[in-house]
Amino acid sequence: MTSAIWHPFTQHGLREPIPLVERAEGALLHTRGEEGEPRTVIDAISSWWVTTHGHCHPRIMAAIAEQTTKLDQLIFAGWTHEPAEQLATGLRAIMPESLTRVFFSDSGSTSVEVALKMALGYWAARAEKDGGTPRHKIIVMEHSYHGDTIGAMSVGARGVFNRTYEPLLFDVARIPYPAAGAEQATLDALEALCSAPDAAALILEPLILGSGGMLIYPPSVLAEMRAICAAHGVLFIADEVMTAWGRTGTLLACEQAGVVPDILCLSKGLTGGAVPLAVTMASEPIFEAHWSNDRARMFFHSSSYTANPIACAAANANLAIWREEPVLERVAALTAFQAERLDALGRYCHFDHPRQLGTIAALDLRSMESAGYLDSRAPRLMAFFRERDVLVRPLGNTVYVMPPYCITPGQLATVWDTIGEAVITA
Repeated sequence: MTSAIWHPFTQHGLREPIPLVERAEGALLHTRGEEGEPRTVIDAISSWWVTTHGHCHPRIMAAIAEQTTKLDQLIFAGWTHEPAEQLATGLRAIMPESLTRVFFSDSGSTSVEVALKMALGYWAARAEKDGGTPRHKIIVMEHSYHGDTIGAMSVGARGVFNRTYEPLLFDVARIPYPAAGAEQATLDALEALCSAPDAAALILEPLILGSGGMLIYPPSVLAEMRAICAAHGVLFIADEVMTAWGRTGTLLACEQAGVVPDILCLSKGLTGGAVPLAVTMASEPIFEAHWSNDRARMFFHSSSYTANPIACAAANANLAIWREEPVLERVAALTAFQAERLDALGRYCHFDHPRQLGTIAALDLRSMESAGYLDSRAPRLMAFFRERDVLVRPLGNTVYVMPPYCITPGQLATVWDTIGEAVITA
């Protein structure tokens, strides 16, 4: 039967097989092969970086099931419900103290859109109060990725991802990625841009650029970038959609640099990866800039499913797991195992730049190509992994592993053994 589905990031003209997953648990996906035979696939990338504790985690599934019998959906403009109130309180308890306000949305991209609108709204309100022209320039980092909505694409890297939509994107100022040995150039560029009178905010992925190729930079650079923004009154937006919830070894990546953003974007692991939900947390001055008895100055953003009660219930279960279970101990054990296998495989002459940050491990296939995401070997590698029942999706010539924290040593060993075998086909 021909499917009517148009899949994301999929070129249907290549007619690549699309496995049908019937159920999942832990780090395993259960599928049916082309002949109908059952197959078990190891999810080595947390189903696109979202699943933290494992698929169908019993505590999260139970919370979802219970909530479905109470309240399924509610308009959130001027109304509220207990799961959202509980979640906001729970987030306030574990996130930086200065992030006092919680704004709900439904995906990482929209959490970024909200952050950008908050930043520009803040400066518009400041200009109205103090006089002068509102700051409007957004500063971004080279190779970054923040999502696929218009604002999120505008602050991400320009290239194959969004070339077709260039007429829709707004202008931003860019600083170079702080590659090893070139960190000062990044800091100098940021200093120059923050000195401009129209500099409104810097948005970045702290410590690691995900879709840009799992590019890692040190906490000291993140700390210096935060300090430069603070010195010039430029808002600092941390996009922790991927990096939060233990991925980098700590609850937030920003912790490792000892920095607190003015605005924080969270999604993916917020619900343990079970259902879509996002929040944008803001400091009190951001909220107060929008506070007024004039309805025309409210924050104009929402979506139909803002703070969906079922999604909030899943997120509350996730927070309970973080409070009551040794999640960071699991993260540390997974980090150590990844380091051991990455070190062994990184010695192969086929690989360059083995690197790791917490539970995220990556290396590059040695290549004469410069096609980036469209490296011709990526489809062959994906086919190789698919045929061997391992879910790994390379970023061009970058192969990475970002598994759920429940993955067993045996399952993870299979993943890394398969990556070692894969270089023969590349």
